[in-house]
Amino acid sequence: MTTVLEQGNISIHTENIFPIIKKWLYSDHEIFMRELISNAVDAMKKMSMVSRSGEYSHEPGEMEITVTIDKNKKTLSISDTGIGMTADEIKQYINQVAFSSAEEFVQKYQATSDEQIIGHFGLGFYSSFMVSSQVEIDSLSYKEGAQAIHWTCDGSTSFSLSESDRTTRGTTVTMTLLEEENEYLEDYRIRTLVKTYCDFMPYPIKLIVLESEAATEPEQINKQIAPWKESPSNLTDEQYLEFYRYLYPYQEDPLLWVHLNTDYPFVVNGILYFPKLKPDVDVTKSSAKLFCNQVFVSDNCEEVVPRFLSPLRGVIDSTDIPLNVSRSFLQADRTVTQIGNYIAKKVGDRLKDLYRDDRAAYIKSWEDLSTFVKFGSMNDDKFKKQVEDIMIFQTTYAPAADQPKVEVETAEGDVWSGGGDLNTVNGKTYTTLKEYLDRNKDKNENRVFYCNDSIAQATYVNLYKSRGIEVLFLDSFIDSHFATFLEREYSEVKFSRVDAELDEALIEKDQTEEVDPETNQTFGDRIKGLFNTALNKPKLTIRTEAIKSDNPASTPPAMVLLPEDQRRMQEMMAMMQQQQAQFPEEHILLLNTAHPLIQNLSKLQQNGSTELADTICHHVYDLALMAQKGFDADGMKTFVERSNQVLTELTTR
Repeated sequence: MTTVLEQGNISIHTENIFPIIKKWLYSDHEIFMRELISNAVDAMKKMSMVSRSGEYSHEPGEMEITVTIDKNKKTLSISDTGIGMTADEIKQYINQVAFSSAEEFVQKYQATSDEQIIGHFGLGFYSSFMVSSQVEIDSLSYKEGAQAIHWTCDGSTSFSLSESDRTTRGTTVTMTLLEEENEYLEDYRIRTLVKTYCDFMPYPIKLIVLESEAATEPEQINKQIAPWKESPSNLTDEQYLEFYRYLYPYQEDPLLWVHLNTDYPFVVNGILYFPKLKPDVDVTKSSAKLFCNQVFVSDNCEEVVPRFLSPLRGVIDSTDIPLNVSRSFLQADRTVTQIGNYIAKKVGDRLKDLYRDDRAAYIKSWEDLSTFVKFGSMNDDKFKKQVEDIMIFQTTYAPAADQPKVEVETAEGDVWSGGGDLNTVNGKTYTTLKEYLDRNKDKNENRVFYCNDSIAQATYVNLYKSRGIEVLFLDSFIDSHFATFLEREYSEVKFSRVDAELDEALIEKDQTEEVDPETNQTFGDRIKGLFNTALNKPKLTIRTEAIKSDNPASTPPAMVLLPEDQRRMQEMMAMMQQQQAQFPEEHILLLNTAHPLIQNLSKLQQNGSTELADTICHHVYDLALMAQKGFDADGMKTFVERSNQVLTELTTR
C-alpha cells in the first residue's frame, strides 16, 4: 500500500512565469499590435453593450482607435474610446495574470447584444512587454463619478497605481520601446501591421505621428468593413471581385466564389474563391486566410479547409475555431472537422447552382474546376454524391444536324448551345458519364473510350471517330487515377484509353488471308517476319490487323498499343517512387495490313530491296512511337538521318 506523505497545491510565482509570458507566449514580437488593438476593440464593444442595456445615460460618442507614434519620446500609444477601467478593475484584470473578464461580461449583457468579444485568455496585454522597457495605462471608466487611473510597470512584477487627470472615457496604453524595437516608431511598419492583422476590425483605426513637436493629421489606416460579414444579397459581383483583388493583388480574377454564412451549429463567415489554376500553384498548400472575430490569425487554413479544396483563396472567420492561447495556430477539435464538412457542402451546392443557372460559365470554368471536383470525389464520399451528376467530360460526339438546340450568346461573347443531353461552348462539346453510357449502350455497353493527350493520340481518336465511336477527353494530370476511381465506383464500367487496344469495330474481320503456296505464309505472316527481322526487339510484340476505312491510305500504317492494365500498373509504380513513368519496353506494334505502305513493303522485299525495306520498317516503327513518346537527342538524330536516307533512296529510283 502506497503511503501519502503530503498533499497540497502547486504554487506559481509571478517572478518566474512573467519572463516566460513576455518572451515566449508569442512567436513573433509584432503580435503585440494585434493583441492591444483587439483589446481596444473589445473595450468599445463592451461600451456598446452597456449603452444598449440602458446602464449608460449619455451618448457613447464616436468609437475609434488611435495609434500615436512619438519619435522624440520613443513611445507608441494605442488609445480607444471604449468602456475604460476603474482602479479596482485594473487591479483585477491587469495585475492578475491571465484573468479575463470576457465570459462574465458577455453573459451579463447577452440578452441585449450579439457583440462578439475577441479576448478570452487575459494574456494579450502582456505582449506589450515583448517590445517595451515600460508600459503605462491611462484609463477613465464610463461609470458615473469614476476617477481616472494611471498604471505603470517596467516589466518586473512591480507596478505603481495613481490618479490621473484624464477627462475622456476610454483607455490609452503607452509603450516606451526597447532600443532594438525602434522599428515600431516607423509609420510604414505600423501601417503594415494594421493591414496584416487588424484591417477589418469593425472600428476605424487612425494613425498620428509626432515628430519635432509637430503632429500629422489623424489618418484612418484600416479598411474597417469586412465583406464576409455582410449578407450575400448586399454585395455585387464587382464588390466580390474588388475584395479578391485587394487580398491577392496582381492575380487573375477568380472563376467564382462561395459566401459562407451560418450561426448553427457553429459560427462561420467567409468568402472563398476558386482561382484559375496555374502551373506554379501548389495545389497541396492552403491559400485561404483564417480570421477570428475579424482578427487575422493565419495564412494557413489547412486544418479547416478540406484537403481537396486547399487551392481555394479568401477568408474564413469563426469564433468557434479553437485556437491555442496565443491565437497562433489551431488545436485539434471535432468542431474543426464539422466546419470542414460544412465548407465542402457549400462548395458542392455552389457548383450545382452554377451548373443549373449558368451552364456556359460552368463549362468555361471546368478546366480549372475539374481538379477540385475530381480530387474531392476521390477523397470525400459526401462531396462525390453532391457533384456526380454535374461532372462533365469533353467528348468527340456531335449532335445530329436536325437535333433541336438552343444557342445563347453570353455577356463575354461566348456562344453556348444546348440540346438533348449535350452542351457546347465555343465548339467544344461536353457530356456527363451517365449520358455517355446511355448514348453508347448499344455500341459498347459499359465501356468508355478516352484519350488523355488530344495531340499525341489524335491518330487513335480520329480512327474511333471515323467508325462513329465516341471518345471522352480525360486529359488533366489527375485523370489517370480518376479513371481507376470511377471503375471502382461503377464496377460494371471499364475505361480503355484509345491507344490501349483497338475495338473490334475498327478491325476488318471478314477478310480471309490467302496462304502463299511457296512459303506457306499469309501476307500477315510475311510482313510480321519482315518487321521482326528488321527491328530485332525481343520484347516487342508485333501484330497484324486490317483497319476498317473507306480510304485505307488515310489510316495509320502502324500503331503502338499499350495494354491498359499494364500501363496503369507502371504509372502507379512510378507515382509511388515519385518518378516519371518510363515508356515500357514490352509493348505492341500493330501493323495495318490494309495500308498501301505496309502492302508495298512486302513487294520491296520480294524485289530484292531488302536494305531499303529494313530502313522503312524502322521508319514506320519510329512514326508509330512518336504518338506515344518524344525522342531523346540521340533518338531524334537517328530519326532525322533515317528520314533523309529514305527520301534520298526513293528519289534516286
